[in-house]
Amino acid sequence: MNSKSREVKLSILSEMISMATIDNDLKEREYNFLLAVAKQLDVSKLDLDRLFSAPAPFKPQKSESERIIQFYRLVLMMNIDEDKDPREEKLVKECGLRMGLNPIAMDKVLVIMEQYEDHIVPTSVLLDIFKTHYN
Repeated sequence: MNSKSREVKLSILSEMISMATIDNDLKEREYNFLLAVAKQLDVSKLDLDRLFSAPAPFKPQKSESERIIQFYRLVLMMNIDEDKDPREEKLVKECGLRMGLNPIAMDKVLVIMEQYEDHIVPTSVLLDIFKTHYN
């Protein structure tokens, strides 16, 4: 993997770690989700574990679809422990804004997720929301 894509991948995981640890209580389900995403991104467990003590700098993904996927990962991370802290929703919104996502679409996703079991919004619904509010 080239260094730029590595930087972006580590940034993705660092954002997710911030979400998982915002309440100072990393649960096993959260760590397992991080491991699964790291594996999907071809990042080793060792590199993932290093990010807990040395977070990677923010590097946004280039394409909007990749940024929407990252927003969705953060939403999933927020809901994985079934104990939503108000700071988590604030962090999700801040990350989405830094990535340049539409704030109205993000708010709609955060409202509509409550209608779904385990707060998992189907991908098609998620993409439709962002298409409707495309900048």
